[in-house]
Amino acid sequence: MNVAAIIVAAGRGSRAGGAVPKQYRTLAGRSVLARALVPFLAAPDVKIIQPVIGEGDEALFRTALAKDADLGKLRPAVSGGTTRQESVKRGLEAIADARPDLVLVHDAARPFVSSALLERAIAAGHHWRAAVPGMTPSDTIKIVDEAERVVATPERTALRAIQTPQAFAFAELLDAHRRAAHAGLMSFPDDGALAEWAGLSVTVFEGDLGNVKLTYERDFVEAERRLAGSERARAWLFRVGTGFDVHAFGGGDHLWLGGIRIPADRGVVAHSDGDVVLHALTDALLGAIADGDIGVHFPPSDPQWRGASSDQFLAFATERVRARGGVIDNLDVTVLCESPRIGPYRDAMRQRIAAIANIPEGAVSLKATTTERLGFIGRREGLAAQAIAAVRLPLETA
Repeated sequence: MNVAAIIVAAGRGSRAGGAVPKQYRTLAGRSVLARALVPFLAAPDVKIIQPVIGEGDEALFRTALAKDADLGKLRPAVSGGTTRQESVKRGLEAIADARPDLVLVHDAARPFVSSALLERAIAAGHHWRAAVPGMTPSDTIKIVDEAERVVATPERTALRAIQTPQAFAFAELLDAHRRAAHAGLMSFPDDGALAEWAGLSVTVFEGDLGNVKLTYERDFVEAERRLAGSERARAWLFRVGTGFDVHAFGGGDHLWLGGIRIPADRGVVAHSDGDVVLHALTDALLGAIADGDIGVHFPPSDPQWRGASSDQFLAFATERVRARGGVIDNLDVTVLCESPRIGPYRDAMRQRIAAIANIPEGAVSLKATTTERLGFIGRREGLAAQAIAAVRLPLETA
């Protein structure tokens, strides 16, 4: 099933206070929006993610993105409207070309979506075509009049507090939004209510008590406490790995270093593209988790790796770390060569390495040195790179 997700992040969040909209505020060092996005980015069934942001919030959005997640399925953000409903409609229209079967609509102000809740949402949407997560309220609910006098006490077992992500057959939800807009009805509180108006049968599936929406300042205080407690409860083991790679010069007019094509008077003799920087980093990461080396996973005897781009090797090692719940704290690499000069390409290489490893650019260090004309490097017969990777692994997976 082709599943898409719309992340609604166009609101201003005035009730929460703060200098920026609440979805761009940070919780334990990461933006609310990034925390809301990460579960969808990690969900294998979700193929497309369409963020909808406030007009003029482009810079805030770029800064808030998760730096340790693969953003490949994230589409360019579109601007929302004056109401939540209009924002969702714009998101739906933006992905209409992809023709997804199912769409999940989620509020960016809910940063604690679990993978289990996402799986339930997709399954419920597939089965019922219009489904929303809900929880039975634990408190007694009263209906009051304008003077706050109680006029009714509904049976609690028949009530549900509705959350997001909500799941719908894409074509049916888009049609409902278009019909509501044509009728001038633009103030439905959520997509479930709009779907009800459109005549769709909406089913409630089990929500998640932890899937809270951040509305007031007190919600942020509680969220910070929750995250702080989670971090304290987790025990980490710090690991360091090293890597080294060397290649002799050969024919050609360019080199690949740090994922960047650099013009040169010679190439290198190599089975793959010969990128010593990415090879050394790959071995450093694999070493940090004691998972063999680049030759074990990508043997030079295998013809499928002939001429291969080395970015896939580093990406593989990165995923091996994350598959064990690990965090890459720092990558440090030194290039040893007499030529070419690395300085003009340093920033581009750091940016490329950070992108491949899905870490902040500030966590990548790249240096270059010569060997004072000593040895094969000094004789300009080849070049080398040495790397160090610092990672954290949860104690239970180390």
